[in-house]
Amino acid sequence: MNILNVTDRAFFDYSLVNVEKHSYLPYVSNSVNNNDEIRIPINQSDLFTHPSESFIYIEGKLLKADGTISTTAKLVNNFFAHLFEEIRLEIGGKVIDRVKNPGTTTTLKGLVSFNKNELERLKNAGWNIDSGESLYEVHSSTGCFNVCVPLKTLFGFAEDFKKIIINLRQELTLIRSNSDQNAIYNTLKTETNKIEIGKIVWKMPHISVADEEKLKLFNLYESGRELEIGFRSWEMFEYPLLQKTQHHTWSVKSATQLEKPRYIIVAFQTDRKNDLYKNNGYFDNIFLRNIKLFLNSEQFPYDQLQLQFDKDQYSLLYEMYSNFQQSYFEKENEPLLSPQQFLKWLLLL
Repeated sequence: MNILNVTDRAFFDYSLVNVEKHSYLPYVSNSVNNNDEIRIPINQSDLFTHPSESFIYIEGKLLKADGTISTTAKLVNNFFAHLFEEIRLEIGGKVIDRVKNPGTTTTLKGLVSFNKNELERLKNAGWNIDSGESLYEVHSSTGCFNVCVPLKTLFGFAEDFKKIIINLRQELTLIRSNSDQNAIYNTLKTETNKIEIGKIVWKMPHISVADEEKLKLFNLYESGRELEIGFRSWEMFEYPLLQKTQHHTWSVKSATQLEKPRYIIVAFQTDRKNDLYKNNGYFDNIFLRNIKLFLNSEQFPYDQLQLQFDKDQYSLLYEMYSNFQQSYFEKENEPLLSPQQFLKWLLLL
């Protein structure tokens, strides 16, 4: 800007006229129980929508197995994702993105991606890592909860692709897990619990544009031109039982020539899965000494880490964790976890 050019006129962008969030409900509103497939469609074909800014609103209750209110049970961090065994997004009748075991997958991705400035906003999405046990508390007298979960915290597509979708049918599918144990933590081992979902809504922004911009978009649509949708998808691989040895090798076939691995996050859990009385939102320190990734003929990292957790020698590992955001998002590093918190949450390669 030339500060001497005093004749410059102010510029106003009128290309966007209005943004409204519309609510979309599942096909069958009462099919939201364990093992149910919850499908939320957007069938209109004459819309401009913005999926990356959409979110899922859910309300429900945390109860005892007999339907009464529990005084000891709480929800684990990121409990919403732990309610489902798979989530997927379809656009134009094709599966665009899919996440299996979303509870563990999105927790790991969030711990390396979020920063401390987002903590308060994340609480509205069911995240809570700044308390002692990192648990999400429900209403004490009713057991009720309600959260708004941004789609960008669940799918790589919504995080990376920030443009609108023109005149295409969309559908969000959530498959409930066969139990709610991974989403609940209870210190009272004589009590069992369940989660009842009362309402689930997909809130999608509808974009209204100026006539000139609308004409351009419709001409592009009518031309039949193919548009690229570039994004990074998150894929999880699980090794259910490690051998009782000091050295372990794990071979994973991870991608085709079109889709290649860019980032690897490694974490360990010990006897937490499907256990109501253990916090499945945490990961475990197994006193790792060294870890290496071999991608074809290359190895990462190049040097030996020589970790000694019993002597608090893990700074190299934390440095790798704290550098993730600069590489992934091309922004300044603002790690969510302190070195002390990092110990109880995850290991990153």
